[in-house]
Amino acid sequence: MIDETRPHELYNLAAMSFVPASWDQPMLTGEFNSQGVTRALEAVRHVDPAIRFYQASSSEMFGKVREVPQTEQTPFYPRSPYGVSKVFAHYITVNYRESYNLFAVSGILFNHESPRRGLEFVTRKVTDGAARIKLGLADSLSLGNLDAHRDWGFAGDYVRAMWLMLQQDQAEDFVIATGESRSVRELVEVAFHHAGLDWRKHVRTDPKLLRPAEVDHLIGDASRARRVLGWQPTITFDGLVEMMVKEDLRRLQAAPAPIRG
Repeated sequence: MIDETRPHELYNLAAMSFVPASWDQPMLTGEFNSQGVTRALEAVRHVDPAIRFYQASSSEMFGKVREVPQTEQTPFYPRSPYGVSKVFAHYITVNYRESYNLFAVSGILFNHESPRRGLEFVTRKVTDGAARIKLGLADSLSLGNLDAHRDWGFAGDYVRAMWLMLQQDQAEDFVIATGESRSVRELVEVAFHHAGLDWRKHVRTDPKLLRPAEVDHLIGDASRARRVLGWQPTITFDGLVEMMVKEDLRRLQAAPAPIRG
């Protein structure tokens, strides 16, 4: 495919990206997330080394964090098969850049969300759940660890950062993040507020939804991206959650009514 299309830029966003599922399918996760990247880099090397290559790295590589906030120099300590596979992908990209002089970069992106996020991810699970409860389609929402913290930003802002990385004169890796850490509890509070609901009346915690090894506190320092790329986020956390709740309400209201037997 690369030989036929000869792209100027290649953005490798493909992955088995749902972290909890990586414990259920660790071998498949490694095949997609690690060897898939190697195959893409090999294709670029053989077809046209001038192709600029972007690899989607992840804040989950930091895992059991060595420092707060996390920068491009923070050591990795992944806490899931997903995180481990992404560390391999990150370093194989560095290796091809240094070994074959490819313009290959990795964006270490912290959680980036939008109304298009899959329903299995906690942000959409929360905004969809709040919308369903608001519309009388459900009466409760079950979640795992409400005290886990993440650095959540808008996916549209982060895609702009990906593009900026491939427009530079020098291939470098960057942390992309908002620099603000929020708990799952805060996410729930804001989402239910925008739905006009009291979350305490509807949200339940379920121990079965806890990870085998939790990543507690991720927050990124994107100061290099701000300085070198001229990048900064444009959507606030509150604005992001409001956008997602409104879209879930619109989607559910527009859906055909279920047929009752």
